[in-house]
Amino acid sequence: MSTAIPLIPDSAPFSAEQRAWLNGFFAGIFSRTSGGASPQVAALGPQPQRVLTPLTILFGSQTGTAEGLAKRAAKEAGKRGFAAAVLDMAQIDPVKLANEINLLVIVSTYGDGEPPDSAKPLHASLQVATLPAPLASLRYSVCALGDTNYTQFCKCGQDFDNYLERHGATRIVPRIDCDLDYEEKFTTWLNTALSHLGLQPIPTGPAEAPVATADPPAAYSKKNPFRAPLLASRPLNAPGSAKQVNHVEFDLSGSGLLYEAGDALAVIPHNCPSLVAEVLATLGCDGEEAVPAPDGSTVPFRRALTEFYDLGKPTADLLALCELAPPVTARSSTLEPTPTLPLHVIDALLQSKFEHSKPKVPAPAEIVGRLRKLQPRLYSISSSPRAHPGQVHLTVGVVRYENDGRPRKGVCSTFLAERAVPGSAQVGVFVHSNKAFRPPTDGDAAMIMVGPGTGIAPFRAFLHERKAVGAKGKNWLFFGDQRTATDFLYREELAALKQEGVLTRLDTAFSRDQAEKIYVQHRMLEHAAELYAWLEAGAHFYVCGDASRMAKDVDAALHTVIERAGGKTAAEATAYVLLLRTTKRYARDVY
Repeated sequence: MSTAIPLIPDSAPFSAEQRAWLNGFFAGIFSRTSGGASPQVAALGPQPQRVLTPLTILFGSQTGTAEGLAKRAAKEAGKRGFAAAVLDMAQIDPVKLANEINLLVIVSTYGDGEPPDSAKPLHASLQVATLPAPLASLRYSVCALGDTNYTQFCKCGQDFDNYLERHGATRIVPRIDCDLDYEEKFTTWLNTALSHLGLQPIPTGPAEAPVATADPPAAYSKKNPFRAPLLASRPLNAPGSAKQVNHVEFDLSGSGLLYEAGDALAVIPHNCPSLVAEVLATLGCDGEEAVPAPDGSTVPFRRALTEFYDLGKPTADLLALCELAPPVTARSSTLEPTPTLPLHVIDALLQSKFEHSKPKVPAPAEIVGRLRKLQPRLYSISSSPRAHPGQVHLTVGVVRYENDGRPRKGVCSTFLAERAVPGSAQVGVFVHSNKAFRPPTDGDAAMIMVGPGTGIAPFRAFLHERKAVGAKGKNWLFFGDQRTATDFLYREELAALKQEGVLTRLDTAFSRDQAEKIYVQHRMLEHAAELYAWLEAGAHFYVCGDASRMAKDVDAALHTVIERAGGKTAAEATAYVLLLRTTKRYARDVY
């Protein structure tokens, strides 16, 4: 039922937009309490009563993107007269959901179609055939976030959409499935959903005279990245390794960029010049042809292909232009190609059925119109701002492989390893906050960290952070890779941290140092009793790395540890792990 809420008066010292947002914010709180308006609001004096419609904005976020969009949605809803409340999916269950009236769901998908960790309990609850209470009074719409480079694109959002409908809720606006470039789709979906919920923007009265103030410095973001000087890029592997992992350092001096241990850094890459040259040669172009950039400006074709457009997986529109079969499913997160489809844009162009004569070859503008925008790549930050002020560090695995005899390169990893030169390169970056992945706020709490390969990145940051702030809690790291002699990343640093007492315990698993492969999950099982004792004493458990295999194996090992060392049944172990998640003592940064 709608609730009448006293509003901030027009005479209050806020702009019209600020008043609208505050009205929605406070109403979202008051409409969910039994006492109505607070004495503080009532004290503002007699107010005209307006009816605000309750709106719950529910998010499921692994790295913070969905959470950020949920907060943006709440701000916009507040301007339109909604009593908007933003909730993490971990804060709600089907019984509470049955009491809601209007619901917007913003949820991401990661790994092999998995829901974010905080969304798993609700996802599992809605998956059952029947609920304690039907959702017949609920009106909803879903914004699904995903990446079309993965097989189960937006599967989690699709699941929530289907589950809510199956349990009697009414879909007010069709679900929108967003790729990495989500801004336009998200904005359209939000405006449409709010409009269908029946409220127009609230009246703001006469236009207010602008206040003459200096413009604040622009925040660095995807649209406005900071040009960070590249300080260093050095290999962490010894000669003879089958891998290349680089330690990368950027200078943030003067940027005002702030980050915390656990955050990610978004890096704006450039495509490989040799790949761009091959695309141009295949199309019979010299690269000077004028084409539109994503921002509407006009740039040379070569620059557009180098800086602005993705030459990875071809879009369905490009495949249609090349008269190739459209994709049935997107390829998986592994580097194995989908059998009958081109892996990259260059493959589609080389396989195209148009004749390579001028009348038949599409115009450059037609080509770029069928390409995705080149997206920033997110890397877990491997430094602490307190230990390395004015800098940010990354731990980057360089991707190189072959497919059908053609060498392939990871766009950003080889950009940083081969083409960005320390001391001269300036690389576009911005910070991507991940509040769900932080060291314990209690410095006395213990940490158990599982980070094989480049998954060690945030845990290097965690350890340096705890050293810098003088945290006394114990720290246990499980690290693994291929070979001790060549792939022990940050070996000297870890040894020093252990010598200093910052790193309490280090267990390693090098899979190819013996005939039988050993991984981090095996080490966990070997030390099950002690690991369980740490958990019982309040330790936080963290995992970083590959989502499709490692993270699943580690999660299964964690359940087994709790069963064996805790003497619990499988169901009891599942409940134990769920409690770790809901109390934010089990966090994952997986990809």
